Amino acid sequence: MNKVALGIFAHPDDAEFMCAGTLSLLHKAGWTIHIASITKGDKGTAVFSREKISLIRKEEASRSAEILKGHYHCLEFEDVYIFYNRETINKTTDLIREVHPDIIFTASPNDYMIDHEITSLIVQTACFSSGIKNMDIKEEPFEPIPYLYYCDPMEGKDKFGTLIQPSIYVDIESEIPTKEKMLSCHTSQRRWLLDHHKVDEYVLLMKHLAEMRGRQINILYAEGFRQNLGHSYPSRNKLKEILGDLVIEHNTSRIPV
Repeated sequence: MNKVALGIFAHPDDAEFMCAGTLSLLHKAGWTIHIASITKGDKGTAVFSREKISLIRKEEASRSAEILKGHYHCLEFEDVYIFYNRETINKTTDLIREVHPDIIFTASPNDYMIDHEITSLIVQTACFSSGIKNMDIKEEPFEPIPYLYYCDPMEGKDKFGTLIQPSIYVDIESEIPTKEKMLSCHTSQRRWLLDHHKVDEYVLLMKHLAEMRGRQINILYAEGFRQNLGHSYPSRNKLKEILGDLVIEHNTSRIPV
């Protein structure tokens, strides 16, 4: 294994909300961390121009990734206009082939925002396409398909308010300070959420979800995941193999390979 983990999300601060604790644990276990956003965050402001806020947000994302000695990548698409099409699939597949990760994290297939849901579909296809020869991209294909984990949706619920049940929990109690530090790099979003959502509790929103997942398994803080176990995707729980007792499986029906 290359011991490389890649989080691909819609917006520059999504990884910090959803899986920064787990990324931090992998970093401590000797893994190289990459974080990518499909968009440059150009709509996340009530003050700046699209060009200005994009530069700000990419710089914030880079500072956050550096906390884990990691790397940030932006695919340069626009907020709200993430489409499942040839261009987004090719760019995402190209990134995966360039980074060559063993494990990939992405957004929940069900979430409050369509940007997140389409990103989830794009990443699913890009993982599968990592080994397909006749793709119109520059990087060479590789096998096997990476392990693919879907993170929690925001507030742990879908657009109908139905709570999503993770099949995998990761104990991130030790990583909450790092997760908070990474999220706090995104200062522009704290200001924008205050203006747009009338919410001034940027970090507390993150902690609330981690606390909710923690209560479900009788610990302080956790991150929830569901693994893609579909045909041709690897079905071993690689997180469990790497992080041991810090990973708690809810679903016991997993088929060993």
